[in-house]
Amino acid sequence: MLGPFVNEPLTDFSHPEVRDAMERALDAVARDFGRTYPLLLDGKDASGEGEIVSTDPSDATTVVGRVKKASVRDVERAIQGAWNVFPAWGGAGAAFRARILVKAAQIMRRRRLELAAWEVYEAGKAWSEADGDVAEAIDFLEYYARQAVRLHAGVEVTQLPGEEDEAFYIPLGVGAIIPPWNFPLAILTGMTAGAIVAGNPVLLKPASPTVVIGAKFMEVMTEAGLPPGVVQFVPGDGGEIGDAMVTHPRIRFVSFTGSREVGLRINARAAEHQKGQLWIKRVVAEMGGKDAILVDETADLTAAIEGITVSAFGYQGQKCSACSRAIVVDAVYDEVARGVAERTRALRIGHPKEFGVNLGPVINRAGKDKISAFIEEARGRFPLLAGDFPVPEQGHFVSPTVFGDVDPASRLGQEEVFGPVLALMRARDFEQGLGIVNGTEYALTGSVYSRDRSRIERARREFNAGNLYINRRCTGAVVGAHPFGGFNMSGTDSKTGSPDYLLLFMQMKAVAEAY
Repeated sequence: MLGPFVNEPLTDFSHPEVRDAMERALDAVARDFGRTYPLLLDGKDASGEGEIVSTDPSDATTVVGRVKKASVRDVERAIQGAWNVFPAWGGAGAAFRARILVKAAQIMRRRRLELAAWEVYEAGKAWSEADGDVAEAIDFLEYYARQAVRLHAGVEVTQLPGEEDEAFYIPLGVGAIIPPWNFPLAILTGMTAGAIVAGNPVLLKPASPTVVIGAKFMEVMTEAGLPPGVVQFVPGDGGEIGDAMVTHPRIRFVSFTGSREVGLRINARAAEHQKGQLWIKRVVAEMGGKDAILVDETADLTAAIEGITVSAFGYQGQKCSACSRAIVVDAVYDEVARGVAERTRALRIGHPKEFGVNLGPVINRAGKDKISAFIEEARGRFPLLAGDFPVPEQGHFVSPTVFGDVDPASRLGQEEVFGPVLALMRARDFEQGLGIVNGTEYALTGSVYSRDRSRIERARREFNAGNLYINRRCTGAVVGAHPFGGFNMSGTDSKTGSPDYLLLFMQMKAVAEAY
């Protein structure tokens, strides 16, 4: 029997012995740089065609590892292999599948600092961000294991006279999992674990910038006893094998987390019926945000300033939930702007392998160039409140940047930057501020800082976001407590970490038998 779900505690790096253990993990991981990892098709190593070379975004000359690339031919083989194991895996029962997830969670606990160290180097995460990512991955495994067992009991239905009536959930079939690089273990684990514990074999295409962490996930699942072929590990180019998976007639569903542009393309391609396709493909897409924190004149301004800064610059702003817009009523705008600028200047920038670094690199050169273009365009239009800080020459570093009095209709006010850039906006009052909040095509996360109960209640009703936080930051959703997913162009509102999530990978079957 599984006990009640409990969230994994975060590591407390304030203790010297814990810091020493993390330093040892970082050293050990660095000694393992440069390895080559295979594809895994039907549980066996496969050579692939070419390789993905993963580098440290803090120092692009450092090769973290190499992973073999899958071809379209490999995808065909993986899909066939996944369907071959589907009858046994789908029919194995929720308890059996859940047991593997729980064992995988225990393995992740044992390897926790090592996995966090890989994230520091390959994803450019600070210690606390990396540790939180691993903890969230463990949470997903434990939580979805319990939800699978719960759903296995079926649905209570009305019993008609002279009949035995029942309804229960069955898996969909073989699916494609396409996770992002910004939560390289947590989101990858959650997407994959949710689908497989529901009974579906999957093809997993990890994000290329963090492909080694994907390979580490496969090590964990293999050690946990996952049957060969349940997860087919197929790293590769999105434009080649990603399209091949999305459009393949034998792929039943696609689960994607990433940009709006790619998500819309996947949705459109998956909707096209292919020859031999027996179903309407299900698409689960989480696509991004232009998230806002709204502050009124009654707020605890110290808490608001801290919440804005942490939400904007945690993991260099590379979160779909990051605070990209801070909307402050005129009465306290200047005070909040000064506080945020001062707090931003206090950030420590550097290689995240160093304890105490707040802000590391962005993920790659393309990301740096895109973010820098946003900054340069805004520089001539809006006051620069903080920015142009010295950054390391090696690696893909971008100075944390705050612009003031940003026009809500501007490009900086509307488009997702996905980097350490914050747009401060001035509102006449709470009414106008709420209008600015809802003035983009995204609706993922947001926060309100206010002590006015009537305004808080109004925000509950009218602040258009899948995840709204009151008097706290807009990042840091917790599995089981904050079902996560957004509205509008933020995606299909998948609500990860919720009792409903596994239903996205299942379908209900009803059976009525006459006496």
